[in-house]
Amino acid sequence: MLKSSFTLRSFSLMSLGLVLLAGCAKEDIKVAEPAASSLSSQATATNDAVVRRGQNYIILSATDELPANLASQTQAANGTITQELPGAGLALATSTDPNFAAKAARISGVRSVIHDFSYQGYTPTSRETEAVAEADNTNPASSGDNDRYFPLQWGHTAIQAPEAWNTGARGQGALVAVLDGGFDLTHPDLKANIVGAASFVPTEKAQFVGAGFSHGTHTAGTIAAVDNNIGVIGVAPDAKLLLVKVLADGGSGSFSWMIQGIYYAVSQKADVINMSLGAAIPRNSKFRDDNGTPENTSDDKWVNETKEIQELLVAINKATTYATKQGVTVIASAGNDANNGQRDQDLVHIPSGATNVISISATGPEGWALNPLGVNLDRVASYTNYGTSDVTFAAPGGDATYPGNDISTVAGVRQYTYAFDMVFSCSSQGRYTWSAGTSMAGPHAAGVAALIVGKNGGQMDPTQVRAALRASADDLGKPGRDPYYGYGRVNAYRAVSQAF
Repeated sequence: MLKSSFTLRSFSLMSLGLVLLAGCAKEDIKVAEPAASSLSSQATATNDAVVRRGQNYIILSATDELPANLASQTQAANGTITQELPGAGLALATSTDPNFAAKAARISGVRSVIHDFSYQGYTPTSRETEAVAEADNTNPASSGDNDRYFPLQWGHTAIQAPEAWNTGARGQGALVAVLDGGFDLTHPDLKANIVGAASFVPTEKAQFVGAGFSHGTHTAGTIAAVDNNIGVIGVAPDAKLLLVKVLADGGSGSFSWMIQGIYYAVSQKADVINMSLGAAIPRNSKFRDDNGTPENTSDDKWVNETKEIQELLVAINKATTYATKQGVTVIASAGNDANNGQRDQDLVHIPSGATNVISISATGPEGWALNPLGVNLDRVASYTNYGTSDVTFAAPGGDATYPGNDISTVAGVRQYTYAFDMVFSCSSQGRYTWSAGTSMAGPHAAGVAALIVGKNGGQMDPTQVRAALRASADDLGKPGRDPYYGYGRVNAYRAVSQAF
């Protein structure tokens, strides 16, 4: 897979039995690790993973407000408005007229009209089996000790989440919108904290269907799994969850769905948005156009739309800026391409590189199961994107670099040693599994943001949340902002112990 392709920012350990070892080898883990070649050579390649939607458009206003009578003027240009997003200066439209973009761009007050783009984010894998874990862990005494799988959540140790809980900070009063794939809305570790769910995937409901890995359920669990003595516990176990589906269960999605999800989260008064998804798109590349018939790829054509990609980033910037102005802290995963964003500036990073977005890189141990008290939990993950201007903070995302297939036992769970270095959380059908990626790092940071908002009583200005995260982060790596940890790895305890 080209680095320029869309990817949901994680790789997962699916079909390993958590107690009885199933026949799954380490190479079955799907890792979007980059080749040694430079991105500059990739940037001119054709991109068959990102497809221009031939009859779907995004209209960008020249300001934050939409032109008057936009619907009627769009109709006159042979198009139909499907949604207006006032305040963000965006609208969505469809048209079968190949000249629609040029016609609609002439509407007074319109900055540009571009096509929407779709992509394949991830491929679902086989079902997990349920784990049984009964043992102490390395965290300090807290209510989380009663949750069966808490011993496997080394990420909470890394960011000192149990210490934060012991101060009374648990995310009360904070609402986190999780923009992701489908969700297990009946998962016993989530349902008590879910206050709403919506889907912007036209043919699918928010509920994840099937027995494969549920990426959205996993990220939601890391943020705010309930402290209920059942399974795992979230970083902010008393925060509430607004689950917003912007990727299909099969992994496909579009930018318009992402934009709609952001706008919806704002309308529902979310305090934090977590987007464990993203794209690294070349500014100069050829893309497939579905010609309005996505089911028939034989009709596709190739187009070079450099300007559209530039304007697409502007559209995402409008959406994230709108969210920030409305009081929502926006967090996104930095990506898993092991890409140096400082050097490889031909790529557009969406949404982690968008305006006002807090971009999260990943950390993870190697061999944690062999030395839980002594291993370095803050090791830079092998796959994480990096770059001083590309990373705001770091958080636990896990890794799978531990060599070999030897077996370890932690808290009563017998498993491959490398599996324990990944992040353990919820999945479909009330199950649990490990996964690793910046997709898993983002939720740890979103959970800390929820703790900060909760301590402040809710409705906290995003600039204050960012400042609190920065003041409390552990400054690892080079002093100050560095390419791998940004301003530092988030620290829940310090975040809720400081004065705002």
